[in-house]
Amino acid sequence: MFTGIIEETGKVISFSEQASAWRLVLESHVVAKDLQMGDSVAVNGCCLTATAFSEDRIEFDLLEESKRLTSIGEVGVGAKVNLERALLPSTRMGGHFVSGHVDGTGLTEAIEPRGKDFFFRIKVPSDSLRYIVHKGCITVDGISLTVAEVDESGFAIWLIPHTMKVTNLHTKKVGDLVNLEYDLIAKYVEKLFAPQG
Repeated sequence: MFTGIIEETGKVISFSEQASAWRLVLESHVVAKDLQMGDSVAVNGCCLTATAFSEDRIEFDLLEESKRLTSIGEVGVGAKVNLERALLPSTRMGGHFVSGHVDGTGLTEAIEPRGKDFFFRIKVPSDSLRYIVHKGCITVDGISLTVAEVDESGFAIWLIPHTMKVTNLHTKKVGDLVNLEYDLIAKYVEKLFAPQG
């Protein structure tokens, strides 16, 4: 479980197909420090297991499904990715409950400065809109954010300069894919009220 509060942006060293999995190797200076084998790390919001690490690098093995359902396969060498270690019982809950199980991707339609802030618009599949509500929580590339606008094709968020600076969002361009995780509460409510049998 995560909070969606990014600890650092890591850099992609390599992403390659191995005999049994896809191997993602990242440069990291904060998250790698007190890591233990098998720890969970959210990489652009995707919960991955650390399979090897050193003082400044972390390696992960990805399933074919993780590559298919997330934007990680689109991330090139040298790209920045958002990193967050799993919650501890003593962690401050600054964002919202994030599972690290990416629901799908969205398409960046706009990311631009407007006054002192930044406007970020994302197009999503129409069947996903039921999980997105005005002023609700959403996770974009692992970042806990508040939905500012919703319409029939997507949603928009407003970003403060700090969020742009400390996450990978300042590297995004129109046409880029981002990982999305919808609010857990919405998904549980849908399941509870779904017709049985």
